Amino acid sequence: MEYFWNLLNVLIFWELTRVPLCYCLVRHKLPVLWIMPVSRDPARGNITAEVLPAVDLALRHLSEQPSPLGNYELQFHLTDSECDNGKALKAFFDTMFNGPKPIMIFGGVCSSVTSILAQSLEGWNLVQLSFAITAPSLANKRRFPNFFRTVPSDSAVNVALVRFLRQYGWSRVGTLTQREQTFIEVQRDLSRHLEQANIQLAEAESFSEVPCECVKKLKDNDVRIVIAHFDASLAAKVFCCVYNLSMYGHKYQWILPDWSQASWWTNTDSTNCTAENILTAIEGSISADIETLSSRHIRGISGRTPQEYEKEYDERRQLKGLGANKFHGFAYDGTWVIAKVLTRVMETVTYREKYSIHRNFTVTDQEVGQMILEAMEKINFFGVTGHVMFQKGERAANVKFAQYQDGKVVDIEKYSAITDELEFISPIRFQRDKPTKDRTHVYPQRKRISILLYGIVAFLSFLGIFTACSLLVFSVKHHNHWAISMSRPFMNSLIILGSVLSYSSIFFMGLDGSYVSDAVFEVSCSVQISCLTIGCTAAFGAMFAKTWKMHSFCKNHSMEKKTTKDYGPILLVMLLLLIDLSLLICLQILDPLRKTVKEYHIEADPHGQDFFIQPFSERCENTYMGFWMTAFYVYKGILLLSTCFLAWTTRHVNIPAVNDSRGIRFSVFVSVPVIVIGTCASLLWQDQPNVHFCIVTLVIITCCCSTLCMVFLPKIIIIRMGPDPAFLSRRFHLTQLNSELEKESGQDNDERNIMEQDDTGASDFETDMTQNISLSLDNLLSENLHLKQHINELDSELEDLTRQLNELSPSVMENVIIRSFVHKTVKEKCLTLPGSSKCSRNLLEDINSPEHIQRRLSLQLPILHHAYLPTIGGVDSSPLNSPSDSPQHTLMPRTYGVLVTGL
Repeated sequence: MEYFWNLLNVLIFWELTRVPLCYCLVRHKLPVLWIMPVSRDPARGNITAEVLPAVDLALRHLSEQPSPLGNYELQFHLTDSECDNGKALKAFFDTMFNGPKPIMIFGGVCSSVTSILAQSLEGWNLVQLSFAITAPSLANKRRFPNFFRTVPSDSAVNVALVRFLRQYGWSRVGTLTQREQTFIEVQRDLSRHLEQANIQLAEAESFSEVPCECVKKLKDNDVRIVIAHFDASLAAKVFCCVYNLSMYGHKYQWILPDWSQASWWTNTDSTNCTAENILTAIEGSISADIETLSSRHIRGISGRTPQEYEKEYDERRQLKGLGANKFHGFAYDGTWVIAKVLTRVMETVTYREKYSIHRNFTVTDQEVGQMILEAMEKINFFGVTGHVMFQKGERAANVKFAQYQDGKVVDIEKYSAITDELEFISPIRFQRDKPTKDRTHVYPQRKRISILLYGIVAFLSFLGIFTACSLLVFSVKHHNHWAISMSRPFMNSLIILGSVLSYSSIFFMGLDGSYVSDAVFEVSCSVQISCLTIGCTAAFGAMFAKTWKMHSFCKNHSMEKKTTKDYGPILLVMLLLLIDLSLLICLQILDPLRKTVKEYHIEADPHGQDFFIQPFSERCENTYMGFWMTAFYVYKGILLLSTCFLAWTTRHVNIPAVNDSRGIRFSVFVSVPVIVIGTCASLLWQDQPNVHFCIVTLVIITCCCSTLCMVFLPKIIIIRMGPDPAFLSRRFHLTQLNSELEKESGQDNDERNIMEQDDTGASDFETDMTQNISLSLDNLLSENLHLKQHINELDSELEDLTRQLNELSPSVMENVIIRSFVHKTVKEKCLTLPGSSKCSRNLLEDINSPEHIQRRLSLQLPILHHAYLPTIGGVDSSPLNSPSDSPQHTLMPRTYGVLVTGL
């Protein structure tokens, strides 16, 4: 076998160096060093032997060309590099020193060998042209200024890939790379191009032998478009993992190197998949590779179309029993490039020699090398691989895209680096008739307040505002009534104002970006918190002030009528509002509220489509939201708890007409738990805008509604269903007068029956109102003032009566005393046990009977002489000046008893 390969090398060398006899005398030989690995490489095959028929065809076709190409002949000197750096350098130096000295260097397959030689070419004034090296690292013109290649580098494929990705709108990809130097360089260059094109590289995985873990990472990271760089020997392993992980079908798109020349899917020995499984996995995948032969039917520089050339090449290689190599077309065009470049240089040198003023004109090696570089930059012709030209030393490539359709490779598109356009060849096939998505698309979905819920709550808020305004109008209309005037009307107006502001804040809570702009939304944030804060302080601050006033009143036990107005509660509410305004101003200046977007967990499409939903909601927040919320919660919490505490301490006080203690107490006891529970619930359900909105608005409506009802509903009942206290006072005096006039007429009833009748009549509304009025502190004080004036008038009458009594006989005086006692007893019974005028009349008739008078007189006469004679004399009037020590402060019965006794 070794003898066979040595013989083949000799034949190759002879084939390249022999010259037809007819051209020996007319063609000038141009020596070119051809550095190639002659020995067979198991991984690459015998590249030199497979491209030799293409180079031989190029030399024959060159010999047929007219002048000036026909005047020169390329003489290749083959040197075996053996893909070894040391041996290649030795062969190069031997050629340079032993001759013939080459004008150019052709070939180069191994990257390491070519890289070492290409760095030293500038010092030798030589230019190298390769047709089989695609490593992107050799495109660096700073390191390799004299290196050119007719085969496009892998970076040219990357440029085409980026253009292809943009064609179908793919902006997020992943890469799967084999850990070899060539593939790693390609992947790095692709990453650079992707970054320049603003395409996201979501995941870059590399593997050595076991690719399944890397494939799984790509799937876990939701990579849909995968660009692969690995050998065909590992392709079966990779796509077996792809099949097992179900990373194929309409959700995924694989872009692979071109392996169409080998049936790699049949190599399933190292996998647990069948060939059918692998074919299923690669169905629809796309391959991208440089175009080795042009598909255009254009006659190039040789006068032949690419198809005609391919036919001749196949005939020659088949005669020698060689396989096809994908670089043969680039070797053919490379030969033509060298011929054109050297011909142009030689013609230039010849022209200078002929027309030079110096007879001994010579050209240095440096000048020749510079002329070759300039000629290389000007190469431009159509070859069998397409348009041949160099852009910064790199071949302007054509990249072909093919797709596996029904187990066959179908060309779909072609990219031209010269025009930067994609040319459609045949339709690309997607399983759902539309391009694969580059990711699981996440569509934003605003969590907005239900329009129905917002409408219902807004309607309820409007009713609340209308009710509050109606209560304000009602209070103003009946401001002279004791039920309004005696319960601090200004504080009641503040409660109404606070409720209106709290109701108004609800209208701004349901707004979001779908209804208003960002600027309006931010303004609504400030208006919302301002209305709610000031409204809460106005309502609960007024109730706190009224409850605090009642608490201090009961604590001091002072019931004296003050001559000056009490501004303490008003100042207290103003102080609370001033604190609110200070906090709001600081908030608006230092850290104003802004529109923020809160994103929630991604949700799958409920209809099973290939996308996710990203719920989000818009909120009013600032930088230090936690600090401000804590400040407001602490301040409002102290206000609510203080109001609740004061309401609890005054729970036994029941004077509705004066301070609304019962209504305020019930309102506070309802509002505080509702606010606490609602605040906690709103924090728990803040991710559900509808539930959160419902909870907050329900708390506001409940608190405002309960406050207005508890405070104002009793007043409405009193005003609409009960008489005015002045009318009750006049009616009370008329009842007393009628009782005195009818004291002579009556029936003999038992005192116990009278009490039962009084108890039965206690359900009458007038009796209840009389009892409530008798419990009213200010009313009693005003009545005392009136009675004191009446006492002064009666004092003069008492003096006259006393003088007359002194003139009368003892029997007449005793009769007067008995009558005074009778009137006192009637008044005490009727006022202590509330009843109507019928009570007074019945008691007078009973007590005025002779039998009852005789029985009472025998028992009470000594006491009357001892207790009431001083009163008749007008000496003891203290019951009129001091209140009772009983909790109900019932002063009117004792006052009227004294008056009756005096009479």
